[in-house]
Amino acid sequence: MESAFDVIIVGGGAAGIGAARRLAAHGLTVLMLEASSRLGGRAFTQDLGGYPLDFGCEWLHSGERNAWVAIAEASGFSVDRSEPPWAKAHPGIVQDEQEAAQRAFRDWNERLPHVAQGSDRASDALEPGGKWNAYVRAIAGFMSGVAPERISAADYMAYDTASTGRNWSVPLGYGTLVAASLPSAVALRLATPAERIDLTADGVAITTRAGTIRAGIAILTVSTAVLAGDAIRLPSGTEAWREAAAALPLGRNEKVFLEIGRDTAFEPDSHAYGNLRDARSAAYSIRPNGWPVIEAFHGGEGARILEEEGPAAGFAHVSTELVTLFGSDVASALRPLAATSWSRMAFIGGAYSCALPGQSYARARLAQPFEDRLFFAGEATHPFDFTTAHGAHDSGVRAADEALAALRAKRPAFRRALLS
Repeated sequence: MESAFDVIIVGGGAAGIGAARRLAAHGLTVLMLEASSRLGGRAFTQDLGGYPLDFGCEWLHSGERNAWVAIAEASGFSVDRSEPPWAKAHPGIVQDEQEAAQRAFRDWNERLPHVAQGSDRASDALEPGGKWNAYVRAIAGFMSGVAPERISAADYMAYDTASTGRNWSVPLGYGTLVAASLPSAVALRLATPAERIDLTADGVAITTRAGTIRAGIAILTVSTAVLAGDAIRLPSGTEAWREAAAALPLGRNEKVFLEIGRDTAFEPDSHAYGNLRDARSAAYSIRPNGWPVIEAFHGGEGARILEEEGPAAGFAHVSTELVTLFGSDVASALRPLAATSWSRMAFIGGAYSCALPGQSYARARLAQPFEDRLFFAGEATHPFDFTTAHGAHDSGVRAADEALAALRAKRPAFRRALLS
């Protein structure tokens, strides 16, 4: 299979689609190679029982400047700008204890700048023997997917400082939006993993199980877990990019969904937190959009339960927490619906990236082009909107602009066409 394209994009997630939209708008011939059988990457909406459930990214973080908001509205998707429910008081938890735990988390955040100037290890900002350290660990796990010992304080603060705190949603699903946003002009080959990328005299050659495809440039948008591994053989000289990817490992974040089988006291669009004293605790979105569903979100140690013990253990854990919060009567009303397994997915390998202590510079390193023919994008390459679908999108746009500049420089005729 021999084909010629201006650009080949490896990876059909938010970054790849962001790059494809930019390149297609300039009239380039673009091919997208996606290893899995669907678009979206870590943005994935699954319809279960008529409920579009987001297995991956769910919230339009920093909504006022999130590129997916404009894409959604231009495409006819509604955007819910209501405040998320997680700021409310948690049922089943003493309010004084909730306030104390949240204060401990704020205090940990306030100590991070000092830690960033030293060890850069976020765990060093924990209060020694602190009563609410388990809560801090759980929240850090939700946000970064790893324990504070593996979080760069400087990296964590870069995201926190840039975030606007506005979190909106797409009722039809964030994953639905992302997957629907690939321009029709872009050629797409699903279930076609790239196995090898080589530089040629005039561009790149990408080897797949179906043959070799040639282009002037390639944009690589795969996860850091894939990039740091050996699934794709890269050109000689790219060792520094693999090392940067390894410094930005994917954390653990998983979801468990339960269906509410009969009338209960669960309030629609409400929120709950499992156990303030357990780092494995889940955060619960209860009856989102009024649906008879509970979504349990796990991070770090909580997500480890699903990764290592499987869905049944995850269902058992969340059922126990919900019974503790709402009483034994709810046990018979809850039925397992679905559970995610991002860490077990070979073409992804986890949730979102987190810079290891002392490694926050790796994001900028990973974003650098190689020989002006291989460009890198993905949430891990964004300087402050990492871990988000809009950060991934924007990184794809950045890589597309770099690719356009490289093509202009080496193809005079191409340059004239773009300027005409």
